[in-house]
Amino acid sequence: MQDKVMEAIDEIRPRLQADGGDIEFLGITEDNVVQVKLQGACAGCPGAAMTLKMLVERIIKERVPEIKSIENIR
Repeated sequence: MQDKVMEAIDEIRPRLQADGGDIEFLGITEDNVVQVKLQGACAGCPGAAMTLKMLVERIIKERVPEIKSIENIR
């Protein structure tokens, strides 16, 4: 499951980097919550929560349906 999540993150990363941000994969909890850390411009962006839900979570859940949600760890 972790490999599939990493592949999805690798697909998402260029979109975030185009806006001066990035994403770091931290792990998956026992209850299938992916923990990430938004970096760069994404870390302080007021739209970070929307980016997390509308882009990151959507793509990861499409690729790995077992994932329940995505959590940004600061």
